[in-house]
Amino acid sequence: MNTEQEKNNKILIHACCGICSGYPISLLKEMGYEPVVYFCNPNLDTKEEFEKRLEAQKIICMFHWVDLIVEEYNHQDFLLVAKGLENEPEKGLRCDKCIELRLKETAQKAKELGISKFTTSLVISPHKNFDKITKIAKSVNKDLEYIAIDFKKKDGFLKTNKLSKELGIYRQNYCGCEYSKR
Repeated sequence: MNTEQEKNNKILIHACCGICSGYPISLLKEMGYEPVVYFCNPNLDTKEEFEKRLEAQKIICMFHWVDLIVEEYNHQDFLLVAKGLENEPEKGLRCDKCIELRLKETAQKAKELGISKFTTSLVISPHKNFDKITKIAKSVNKDLEYIAIDFKKKDGFLKTNKLSKELGIYRQNYCGCEYSKR
């Protein structure tokens, strides 16, 4: 493969956690992409939670032999977008703003890296709305191509959970922010 072709096959995948990204990474590889994982999660309520999820993400990336880029933990970024939306229900406007924040960062990082495509592992969760996330992703950057794949299809959620169990990685029991613990 020549350098230009390799560059065109690269895709930056926003990873919310190791569990959710396990199957999407393998599917993207099967589809001919060269995934680069971007761990950007300022929504996580504590540095300790960030580190636990990052460690799980590192294991997944080593398993798949893919590069991992880690955005520094900065919970203040999330708190700014969530301000005034603290009492919103799960899947409400606060969640939309959180997703938008992380996908904007992902698109920005893709541009910095010269990668023209991006996607997210968020959509593998049965608790997340594929159409809503796709709409948000397509709105954050018109210069890049958002690859909309509903990773939960074809038992994706089951496959990603199976891989996570096999690898013995950390499994969280809430989305990530302090408000999602309610």
